[in-house]
Amino acid sequence: QVQLVESGGGLVLTGGSLRLSCAASGRTDSVRDMAWFRQAPGKEREFVAAHSWIASTTVYDNSVKGRFTIFRDDAKNVEYLEMNSLKPEDTAVYYCAAITRQGVGYDVWGQGTQVTVSS
Repeated sequence: QVQLVESGGGLVLTGGSLRLSCAASGRTDSVRDMAWFRQAPGKEREFVAAHSWIASTTVYDNSVKGRFTIFRDDAKNVEYLEMNSLKPEDTAVYYCAAITRQGVGYDVWGQGTQVTVSS
């Protein structure tokens, strides 16, 4: 089993930056893909960015493309989400998730970390 723990959330002004971390532990050799999702109050959870550990490719939602970067520290099994030029609409609880089994989608989730962007 894989465990995920997020950190790095907080309060930032519009235009500011934050770096979220997602530390993976346990059977990390089973991880195929990791991603970040977010959920704003009263809204459904939405996809932000993903990083295939198999293909070493990344994909972003259009709303964050050019502002957010997803990347991994291979040695530490930590996945990061670097967020720049933050906007109030980026305010949400951010979750990291992993795919550990082919064909079942994101099957392991972290507990979430709050990001608040103040204008």
